[in-house]
Amino acid sequence: MARYKDSVCKLCRREKQKLFLKGQKCYSEKCPLEGKNYPPGQHGLGRRAKVSEYGIQLREKQKIKRMYGVLETQFRNYFEDANKAKGVTGENLIQYLERRLDNVVYRLGFAPSRKSARQLIRHRHIIVNEIGVDIPSYRVSAGDTIKIKEKSKKLDSIHNSLKRVKDNTYSWLSVDKASLSGTFLQVPERADVPLNANEQLVVELYSK
Repeated sequence: MARYKDSVCKLCRREKQKLFLKGQKCYSEKCPLEGKNYPPGQHGLGRRAKVSEYGIQLREKQKIKRMYGVLETQFRNYFEDANKAKGVTGENLIQYLERRLDNVVYRLGFAPSRKSARQLIRHRHIIVNEIGVDIPSYRVSAGDTIKIKEKSKKLDSIHNSLKRVKDNTYSWLSVDKASLSGTFLQVPERADVPLNANEQLVVELYSK
């Protein structure tokens, strides 16, 4: 499977905002965006070109896609599903992305980033409804229980990540730190999702 192998900090600099792709580093002074709040590359600092309407829509799409760690084809498929579903297309899109297993594992606090969450899933450390799941894009449904496999409960990375998580951070999730398990209570409303992005611009981009 294709995957991004370059520095993810460059992605944050390209979008000129933190996408929280490096876990704890994003909250520290070591975050490159703290001192280099301009696009990467030889001409990043001097780039002052006027951005077109298409450019603004494209940047918003790239930002959301990179934040959730999905590739272009995957993202387009999510949009197509969201467009076919009842309701507001933009809100449906965000809900589908939030229901990805790697995102849920990250939101529960079992991993410091979505990339780390994907690694936990790929290495078969995650159980959904008592069944091992190794597919990061697995779509979680309301009422599903997600927990750490018994043999994996001693992993330091999981416990270190949980130390940084406050209780009841997200209203649509319930987490039990003692048992290293959580429940996806319901599909979140768009207003409840902490995402600094305008998904309507993505809808306009793909609707052209």
